[in-house]
Amino acid sequence: MEEVFKHDLIILGSGLAGLRAAVEAARMSEGKLDIGIISKVQLMRSHSVCAEGGTAAVMRPEEGDSFDLHAWDTVKGSDFLADQDVVYRFVNEMPSEILQLDHWGIPWSRRDSGRINQRPFGGHSYPRAVFAADKTGFYEMQTLYDTLLKYGNVIRYDEYFATALFIEGGRFQGLSAINMHTGDFHGFVGKGLIIASGGIGNLYGFTTYSQTVTGDGLAMAYRAGLPLEDLEFLQFHPTGLIPSGILMTEACRGEGGYLRNVNGDRFMEKYAASKMELAPRDIVSRSEMTEILAGRGSKGPRGLDYVHLDLTHLGAEKIKERLPLIREVCINFIGIDPIDVPVPIRPVAHYLMGGIETDIDGATRTKGIWAAGETACVSLHGANRLGTNSTAECLLWGKITGQEAVKYIGQGEKMPEAPMDRFKDEDKRIWEEMFNKNGSESVYTIKTELRTTMDKNAGVYRTSEGLQAGLNKIMELKKRFQNIGIKDKSHAYNTDLTSALEVENMLTLAEVFVTGALNREESRGGHARRDFPTRDDDKWLKHTLAFYSEKGPKFDFKPVNITTWKPIERKY
Repeated sequence: MEEVFKHDLIILGSGLAGLRAAVEAARMSEGKLDIGIISKVQLMRSHSVCAEGGTAAVMRPEEGDSFDLHAWDTVKGSDFLADQDVVYRFVNEMPSEILQLDHWGIPWSRRDSGRINQRPFGGHSYPRAVFAADKTGFYEMQTLYDTLLKYGNVIRYDEYFATALFIEGGRFQGLSAINMHTGDFHGFVGKGLIIASGGIGNLYGFTTYSQTVTGDGLAMAYRAGLPLEDLEFLQFHPTGLIPSGILMTEACRGEGGYLRNVNGDRFMEKYAASKMELAPRDIVSRSEMTEILAGRGSKGPRGLDYVHLDLTHLGAEKIKERLPLIREVCINFIGIDPIDVPVPIRPVAHYLMGGIETDIDGATRTKGIWAAGETACVSLHGANRLGTNSTAECLLWGKITGQEAVKYIGQGEKMPEAPMDRFKDEDKRIWEEMFNKNGSESVYTIKTELRTTMDKNAGVYRTSEGLQAGLNKIMELKKRFQNIGIKDKSHAYNTDLTSALEVENMLTLAEVFVTGALNREESRGGHARRDFPTRDDDKWLKHTLAFYSEKGPKFDFKPVNITTWKPIERKY
C-alpha cells in the first residue's frame, strides 16, 4: 500500500462527461477546487474521441425546430421509457452547450453563411445534429482538454486502474487504484466523486467500442451498493463495418446514404416508409437483421453476414467534405473506397442506455457521489437512444454534475477519514490473491467465450431459450474464473492482471444484463424478444433496478416519470 491521495473532487473517467465535469468544477470554483482525474488510459485516448456524427440541440427555432419537437422525438424514440422531466431539461439546456463549445474554439462545420451547420439523424424530425465533419467527438474532447489546461488546480492520474469504490454510512469514502506505470497501489479520498467511466460495449465481440471500455466504474458502483438501472437496454448501431465493427457513423445516412440488401433493394421502405434509413436505430437494426435472417444478406466472415451502406450516389466532393474519416477507415481497413463501392455493414453493439441510477441532477443514492455520461442512467434515453443525444448527454450532465459537486463541497463538506483497513484489504485481494493465481484457466479464453455468448444470445433479437443459455454460460465462466492463472509476475504495466480485473467486471455486469433481459418479458426499444414481440405497458412500463448480493442480482422497479405524453403505438 503506497501513498493515499486526497482531493476535494475526484473524477473517475476522462471522456466527454469527465472532462466537461472537470472544466465546469474548475471554472465554477474559479480554480480553487482541488480536482483529481483518474483514467485507465492517457486522457485523450478515452473512447469519446471515437464519436463521429454530431451532437443534438435545437439551434433553429425560427426555421421550424422547437424544444417540444426535440423532446417528443426523444420520448418516442425511447419507446416511452425515458423520464420526461429529464428529457425537457435536456432539450432546453443543450443549445447553450453548443455555443459554449463554440466560444471555447471547437471547429463546428458551418453553412456558407457562417452559421453553425446541422444535418439529419435517425428518429429526429428536424436536422438538429451539430457536427464537426465526421470527427465530432474528437474535436469536442480536444476542445475540452485545451480548455482544462487553463486551470492549474487539476491533477491527472493517467493510466491508473481503479479497482474498488468505498462507501460508509451512506457517504462516499474513497476508492482504490493501481498505478499502471509502477504497479503501486494507491488509495484516493475526496469530499465528492463523479463517476464518468463509460459503458460496457466490450461484453460483445462485434462492437464499436475501444477495447478499454469494460464497465469498470459500473461494476465498482454495483459492488459498493449502488443500483444499476435498465442494464438490459443496450443499443445496436445499424452500421458496423465488416469484419471489425468500426462505427460507420449515422451521418452517412444523414447525408443521404442508402441501405441495400444483396439484391440491391432499399429495404427500409418495408419497415419505416416515412423515415427510411433515418428511422431510430433499434428499428433499422431489426430491419437489417430481418433481411439477413431471410437470406437477403451477403455471406460474411465468422458468420457476420451483412447488407450494404451505399454512399456512391453522394459524389466524391460531398464524401470528402462531410465524411472524410469514413472514407479513410474504409480504404485503410478493408481496401475499398466508398466513393466507388458500397460498404459492408451489420448491426453492432454500440451504446448502453442503462447505467448507475441517478436523479435529474446526476446524483446517486450515496451522498457525495454523482454519475454522468454513458455510465449513468438519468433515463434520458429510455429503451432506445436517438443518435447525437449521447454526446449531448455527456456534455450537459458533465456540466451539471460538476456544478452540483462544487455546490455540495462548498457547503463546508469535510474530507472523510481514509479507510485504511479497506484500502489494505483491497491491496491484498489484488496483489496477493489475484496476482498469485496459478490456475489453468486463461483470462483471455474466458473473455472470448463471454463475448461470443453475448453476441449469440443477447443480440438484436432475443428469446427466453437463448437468454437462459447465455446466463448458464456466464455462470459457468464465473466459476472457471476462480481458477485463472496470471502468468506475468511483474508489477509495471501488468496487463495480465488488469485484464483479469476487467474480465471480473465484465462477468459481473453480464450476469445483471442477461438476467434483466430474461426477466423483461416484452419488446421495447433495443430489447427485442421474439417470444414476447409486443410492448407491454401494463406490466413493463417501469425501470429495472439491480442491486448487488453475494448470490446474484436482486431486482426492484420504479415508475417512469411521465409528465407530458402517455405511450402510444410507435410508428415511423
